[in-house]
Amino acid sequence: MSEKSSSSGSDEDVDPESVQPVELGGVLSKWTNYIHGWQDRWVVLKNNTLSYYKSEDEREYGCRGSLCLSKAVITPHEFDECRFDISVNDSVWYLRAEDPEHRLQWIESIELHKAESGYGSESSLRRHGSMLSLTSAASALSATSTSSFKKGHRLCEKLAEMETFRDILCRQVDTLQKYFDSCADGVSKDEFQRDRVVDEDEDDFPAASKADGDCHHNNNGSKEKLFAPASPKGINGIDFKGEALTFKATTAGILSTMSHCLELMLKREDSWQKRLDKELEKRRRVEDAYKSAVYELKKKSQYGGPDYEEGPNSLIKEDEFFDAVEAALDRQDKIEEQCQSEKVRIPRLTPVPPGDVFSSIGTHRFAAKVEEMVQNHMTYSLQDMGGDANWQLVIEEGEMKVYRREVEENGIVLDPLKATHSVKGVTGHEVCHYFWDTAVRMDWETTIENFNVVETLSDNAVIVYQTHKRVWPASQRDVLYVSAIRKILATNENDPDTWLVCNFSVDHDKALPTNRCVRAKINVAMICQTLVSPPEGDKEISRDNILCRITYVANVNPGGWAPASVLRAVAKREYPKFLKRFTSYVQEKTTGKNILF
Repeated sequence: MSEKSSSSGSDEDVDPESVQPVELGGVLSKWTNYIHGWQDRWVVLKNNTLSYYKSEDEREYGCRGSLCLSKAVITPHEFDECRFDISVNDSVWYLRAEDPEHRLQWIESIELHKAESGYGSESSLRRHGSMLSLTSAASALSATSTSSFKKGHRLCEKLAEMETFRDILCRQVDTLQKYFDSCADGVSKDEFQRDRVVDEDEDDFPAASKADGDCHHNNNGSKEKLFAPASPKGINGIDFKGEALTFKATTAGILSTMSHCLELMLKREDSWQKRLDKELEKRRRVEDAYKSAVYELKKKSQYGGPDYEEGPNSLIKEDEFFDAVEAALDRQDKIEEQCQSEKVRIPRLTPVPPGDVFSSIGTHRFAAKVEEMVQNHMTYSLQDMGGDANWQLVIEEGEMKVYRREVEENGIVLDPLKATHSVKGVTGHEVCHYFWDTAVRMDWETTIENFNVVETLSDNAVIVYQTHKRVWPASQRDVLYVSAIRKILATNENDPDTWLVCNFSVDHDKALPTNRCVRAKINVAMICQTLVSPPEGDKEISRDNILCRITYVANVNPGGWAPASVLRAVAKREYPKFLKRFTSYVQEKTTGKNILF
């Protein structure tokens, strides 16, 4: 993991508060899909963007994906201490660090980049303070101006408010009128005082000659200066009183007209309210449908993520889990049917070692364990289930019967299964040979994805590693086991010819468990007994005279949690199909060939 500063320039030019967050790069495990699971990727955090590359060496070829962190939501996982999820709208990245400390470092760095992006950060508020304040003020003004509509005031209430405003306006006009009247009275008093001053000045100059038009005589013989009478229009020729009366009449007319309009609107309010209610109901239904569609889309888009894997904390419901497994198995069946119809079987010559090789115990390191398994299966697996109430008959199709005994341990289903079947025209040796022979395993086994022999212990024992095809949402399984074939020596002449193949799990250094698959444990045995009916007369024994009675037992530990109903339903469906497919294959391979006892 590497870090470096993304700021540039000299110390004098750079504001310490505006320094960008450091870049971060390193290896994280990213969930790819349900086939490949977790894969290591080179992840780079730079300029508020999280990008990933297949590896550090491939950075020059461009990133494989990126997320803008402005609106990202970072969620540490509840149970996995190394995992954290990043979601932007419908896009989700599932990431895992190598340890909790690195996860914390990544989360803190991502949060720092996110905090320094857009208008939500402190630095952006400093850069865009004036515009943000203006926008906030405009938003507040808009919210205030529309508050009355949001509160749903009725028109009659608005009319009462207008009447109140009218009364207030009239009182204000009256106050102004009083002020104007006072101003007019003040002007009249000033003119009267000025006339008196003029008279006093004329008495002081009696010899002055005056024109007749400039003076007139009072009744007492004194002269009075003629001034223009005080004009009711007041100062500068404005009739304040008249203007006030006009203003009052105009405002009263406007308010009266508005009242009339409000009365007309009030008559239509009920019908408008009904129409509005209908539109609101339509909008509510559309919004509900939209939210439901978005939820389903998000749900489908995230299917295949690690939270939808099997496990006790899985987000997928049990019925959805069951439906998904059923659908996946149906698809595999269709693909297999198509492949079988197009496949041309390649004949393989598989040499059969002498019979004494299969009857010997062997000297390899697992020989004692093989002998123990053989004796246990011969003792318990051939017992009749009629008197055991714990065994339940779950399927009966012709000669085939499948039994199950329900067993759970720590919430994991460990049901033992036992199947009996009879097949005409084949011997026990032939059935066990094709079941054990690794050279033909892929010809009849359709559930295996990869298969290889890890070690050959002897002519009749090998160690096999195989991975099974994944059935989503269940995790992929792999198995490592010893497979041994044995001929059981008869204790008396009436015992049927008996062969056995046992497979049981072991550990091996060349096939250690991985995170890609869940390691299952098995203990499986196929016991085959050959029954021969005497031919008529001197005829030789043919395949019409032989019958193979098969007993198949399986104890499987799936290695992880899965819904019990799903595991039992899959076992009930797949085991009969497996026996039919395998026995049909043996009959096909032995038709027209010599009988192998």
